[in-house]
Amino acid sequence: MPYKPSFTVSPVLVKAIEEMAVGRDRLVTAAVRVPWVPILQKEAREKNTHGSTSIEGNTLSLEEVRMLDEGKDLLSAAEKEKREVRNYLDALRRIEKAGARGGRIGHHDVLDLHGVVMAGIIQAELAGRYRPHGVRVGSHVPPPPGKVHDLMTELLAWVNGPAGDLAPVISSAILHFRFEDIHPFADGNGRTGRLLALWELYRRGFDTLHVFSVDEYYWHNRQAYYRALQEVRTNGGDLTHWIEFVAEAVLATMRQVLKRTAVLTGKSGREPVVLRPKQERLLELLRDTQGMSPSQIWDALKVSRQGAMDLLNPLMKAGMVKRVGGKKYGKYILS
Repeated sequence: MPYKPSFTVSPVLVKAIEEMAVGRDRLVTAAVRVPWVPILQKEAREKNTHGSTSIEGNTLSLEEVRMLDEGKDLLSAAEKEKREVRNYLDALRRIEKAGARGGRIGHHDVLDLHGVVMAGIIQAELAGRYRPHGVRVGSHVPPPPGKVHDLMTELLAWVNGPAGDLAPVISSAILHFRFEDIHPFADGNGRTGRLLALWELYRRGFDTLHVFSVDEYYWHNRQAYYRALQEVRTNGGDLTHWIEFVAEAVLATMRQVLKRTAVLTGKSGREPVVLRPKQERLLELLRDTQGMSPSQIWDALKVSRQGAMDLLNPLMKAGMVKRVGGKKYGKYILS
């Protein structure tokens, strides 16, 4: 049976979507003209990780998450908590890359994502596998294990089909709730569900810059988050209020990013940089690596040595990229 979510596009939701459209256009226009996109992306990744893992009981602070993201260790922190944070950071990087490619989300994608999130945290045979037993979440009793695969098949068919006719924030919110309602895994459903909701925003082209930290909003408003999820069930499956809550979370995040962009621009004192497509690609490559040598850059971008320097020089002048190491073995990294 096809999955058919029940909701109403309320005046509140229409207003929120209209404001999102204006805000997103402002953000994209501003962000591509300032040398701070990698900073915003790093901050969002760390805030999402802190928010989502904190909801599940992780006690590491945002600053400690930041240290782990930068490759530093926390000698006094519990290994399990460090593993949870590192796994979530890895999972975010994975969906950032996948989101840039667009495409469908299949069973294997969901299972792989859960495997990354829960690696070394639960029994190996349960990571990346739909649950083999029943579970209970507060007063909610999810479907029995024998129905999980079929229900996920229906959900993914909806995500890859009819969901495309809806605004991305609506399809993301519905995917988020329905996944949690099915609760397909033995553990790690909250983190995996929030990642899938972000992935939907990425692949639908809504947060192409990967600068929204919606999970941070959920953490700071976690009682309202739980209440909005539960209200869907008490309201006979009507998703309207839940979607409105998610829309407000996205809006609040968008407003924060716009303010942060303005602050970073004001602090820089530099002329904004209009990024060329290959410069955007170069920043993506540097973000996903520990730095690249000149030869690696021109090989990856299919440009000459001079062409690579023509791309790099404005980025270095703007303070976005810097060179480290000696003349012979030096490489370029994000500042």
